[in-house]
Amino acid sequence: QHPDRDAQFRYLNEQARDHREAGQPVISVDTKKKELVGEFKNNGRQWRPAADPVQVNVHDFADPQLGKAVPYGIYDLAADTGWVN
Repeated sequence: QHPDRDAQFRYLNEQARDHREAGQPVISVDTKKKELVGEFKNNGRQWRPAADPVQVNVHDFADPQLGKAVPYGIYDLAADTGWVN
């Protein structure tokens, strides 16, 4: 907890509001954690036909040829639109 954290967010919010009101674009960019690329186990759910599982790697070591992905998203506040890469 930084002592000026609240003041920093207030300042950013005021800047965003001022720029939106002036017709200038305001975007928000967010990066998520690195994810392995390939056939790795995922704890989410996916309905599959019985006896037809998705084959995955036994270990979750990074594939040297596929590497890792760093997903990020961009959101345009005024247009209420976004994009994830």
